[in-house]
Amino acid sequence: MANILITGASDGLGRALAGELASAGHHLILHGRDAGRLADVARETGAVAIRADLSSLDEVRELAARVDDRATRLDVLVNNAGVGFGAPGAGRELSRDGYELRLAVNYLAPYLLTRLLLPALGRSDSARVVNVASAGQRPIDLDDLMMEREYAGIEAYRRSKLALIAHTFDLADELAGTAVTANCLHPASLMPTAMVRESRYGTIDSLEQGLRATLRLVVDPGLAGVTGRYFNGTQPARALDQAYDPAFRARLRERTEALLVARQTP
Repeated sequence: MANILITGASDGLGRALAGELASAGHHLILHGRDAGRLADVARETGAVAIRADLSSLDEVRELAARVDDRATRLDVLVNNAGVGFGAPGAGRELSRDGYELRLAVNYLAPYLLTRLLLPALGRSDSARVVNVASAGQRPIDLDDLMMEREYAGIEAYRRSKLALIAHTFDLADELAGTAVTANCLHPASLMPTAMVRESRYGTIDSLEQGLRATLRLVVDPGLAGVTGRYFNGTQPARALDQAYDPAFRARLRERTEALLVARQTP
């Protein structure tokens, strides 16, 4: 059975995924921000639970260290935690490090967590990184990465998800020829989750649809060795063109590394 870390496992898609994988006998480490809900899902699944606020890069680093302490190897990392569009009319929000909140949680946190856990993933005979992205994507202005000039929660969300997709492709290229694959997906549209309810958008797809699409990337043996792909549900799809641009990805990576170093505790 696989050792699997799921972020954002205390509610919604992450919680459903944890239940399904636990029923199949996998060994789970579950992350969440809400201690009470996280404790509930840990009891339901028999999993190890680690609370962390992913809007803090220091807490992301602590999460990685605690996962490494508990697992000699990591077979699957599911970067599922995220911040949605926000409530209608809500203004620009900042992370604990002073970064635009959606960029921080939806992109910087999984970027850093994945990099810190690459040694644990490398100890697996066949490891997978699964990044939960979105079909809602918008081009990123690298000269206004924090959206200080114009701001809308839905725009910030969509930019952060495009950044995560671009990072997935970069990671797949970096790890080519190793036992670690990296893929991303849009699980389903506007599932009935707390994130969607907060935004007051109506729901479209069921949680079950998103669960099945995500579960496929985690466990389907037919995807062994498949890497650097974006899926819409269960179907191969194409992300926004910017995510495939090597020059853009190099600049994004450079900016990202600078942001991480700037907020690293001595």
